[in-house]
Amino acid sequence: MSLEEKERQELIKYRIERAKTSVDDVKFLIENDKLILAVNRIYYGVFYILNALALKYKFSTSKHTQLLGWFNKNFVKAGIIEKADGKFVHLAFDKRSKGDYSDFVEFDKNEVNEMYIKMEKFITKITNLINRSIE
Repeated sequence: MSLEEKERQELIKYRIERAKTSVDDVKFLIENDKLILAVNRIYYGVFYILNALALKYKFSTSKHTQLLGWFNKNFVKAGIIEKADGKFVHLAFDKRSKGDYSDFVEFDKNEVNEMYIKMEKFITKITNLINRSIE
């Protein structure tokens, strides 16, 4: 394995860990009624795991919408990932954007809890996909 490949594998592992850490962060934020921050971290957990997946397939971008488009085209439309997961990714992006850039935003705790559960499952699903393709 080349040095470049080894570094890429380490970065993939790092991004997976950041995604998993986000799961713990979100749980803490929900428990403490920090729902706007929880929604932000839900999205970033998804973003980190998608970055790990993109690295696995040597796709690189600094734009969130390009990453989401790449994922949708290569995994959702290709039937590798369920459409419901693709919709969740876009929902998380939209809610995070609303929470970060709109005024007087409030989120329902039950809705944020549902997003948290979906985030956790999504991160596990994508981690398994990455690990399957690494082996």
